[in-house]
Amino acid sequence: MQTTQPPSPASGTREIPDDVLSFYHLCDGEFEGKACQGTACFAARHFNPARWAEAERNHPRVYCLGECFAAPAKGQQRPRPPVKVCSRHGIVLGRIAAGGARSLADYVKQGGYAALQQALGQTPEKVLAAVEASGLRGRGGAGFPTGRKWRAVAQQPPGQKYVVANADEGDAGAYIDRYLMEDDPHSLIEGMVLAAYAVGASRGYIYLRAEYPLAATVLQAAIAEARAAGWLGPKVGGTAFSFELETYIGHGSYVCGEETSLLRSIEGQRPEVMARPPYPTERGLFDRPTLLNNVETLVTVPWIVRHGGEAYAAIGFSKSRGTKALSLNSLFNRPGLYEVEFGVTVRHIVEELGGGLRQGAKLKGVLIGGPIIGMIPPHLIDTPLGFEELGAIGAGVGHGGVVAFDEHTSIPDLVRHVFSFGAYESCGKCTPCRSGSGRVEEIFAAAIAGRARAADLGECRDLVTALKLTSLCGHGTGLARFAESILRYYPTEIEPCFK
Repeated sequence: MQTTQPPSPASGTREIPDDVLSFYHLCDGEFEGKACQGTACFAARHFNPARWAEAERNHPRVYCLGECFAAPAKGQQRPRPPVKVCSRHGIVLGRIAAGGARSLADYVKQGGYAALQQALGQTPEKVLAAVEASGLRGRGGAGFPTGRKWRAVAQQPPGQKYVVANADEGDAGAYIDRYLMEDDPHSLIEGMVLAAYAVGASRGYIYLRAEYPLAATVLQAAIAEARAAGWLGPKVGGTAFSFELETYIGHGSYVCGEETSLLRSIEGQRPEVMARPPYPTERGLFDRPTLLNNVETLVTVPWIVRHGGEAYAAIGFSKSRGTKALSLNSLFNRPGLYEVEFGVTVRHIVEELGGGLRQGAKLKGVLIGGPIIGMIPPHLIDTPLGFEELGAIGAGVGHGGVVAFDEHTSIPDLVRHVFSFGAYESCGKCTPCRSGSGRVEEIFAAAIAGRARAADLGECRDLVTALKLTSLCGHGTGLARFAESILRYYPTEIEPCFK
């Protein structure tokens, strides 16, 4: 690991000690021109075996470039994915599907900042109430009620509060946030200002992964435009409300997508996951109340404020309200970005949106929001897209990246790949995650080589249970969830490897 200084926040150079730098995988530009070995590229490795072999030789490893529609990817070549709105309302992807709105002028021309102007003429409570009434749930993976999180921050005593956008989109197969930031940056800015107004925050950060350099350039330009137009700064929209915003560039760590790790990273500390409580809503960034949402969640807020929480709640299915952006990987005939209403089936996503798999391949399984989430086997693809519905079969909505696998993927190979990723990206805080995930990788490497025994599978099951019960964050519990689904749905591919 090199000890060169990673990119600094916009507020100035921040010295980072070597013991903190050693936590990260990437320094400035180390991913550029390298092939990716993320799960979407693993699933597509047969399309370009030479590129996949190159990816496996990379050190440090590159796990996702946000180009899963063109996997196996080597970036940043900056191809653009197809974008399609497949719902009654283009709440998230509407402007991108129409060609994008990178500039302030284009954004305003399409109704941008009208929601903020409307909100500034109302009380913060009215904005907060609209988000609560909408039923919006976090789009970063956990699906926690957004209004409840906002209310928790708003109820903290007056004083310094923060709003943070989690733009560390590291789930292999997901590239939703990347194109929202590159092609519609002001929607994120407007959503963050609305959030700050509702909860009483005066400062914000966009935590952006290093692998998205174009997004950083576009966002910084958009922030400057918004500030010049009076939508950021000491008198937002000509009112007494003040909000300052800047970007913070990550340094290559998947676990920094976890909220406590992300906040410690901004602080310049070693970004290990922290036990909760206290939660960030009470004691977050710099020990102050902090609202942290992902990009898609915040981009949704202007529509809710403009049209009302009840209008948003009228869209969707069951306890999953509104729309969800999905990103389909390159195994589909029609990979790209799609906005759908909750309630469509996984089969609809695979066969109607994606057009089935390339070369007439047979579906072996689907990960939505992976790689650390449950696998959906072919016999369960009629399950509706919904938080509870997918959770009931051991899967989940996650971040919305849809990775399909065909017969070219061996399930034992997939398990080894996922646990190799898990071990490499573990923050090291929890022993089962730090050591157990690496041991599961070793066990499946031995199984693939024909050197595993039945006792090894028993050890693997015990390690998965330990991951599930003792991990501090979703990294360890997600690995367990993935393994449980594999052991449950693919026993005929796993058990013969352990004799």
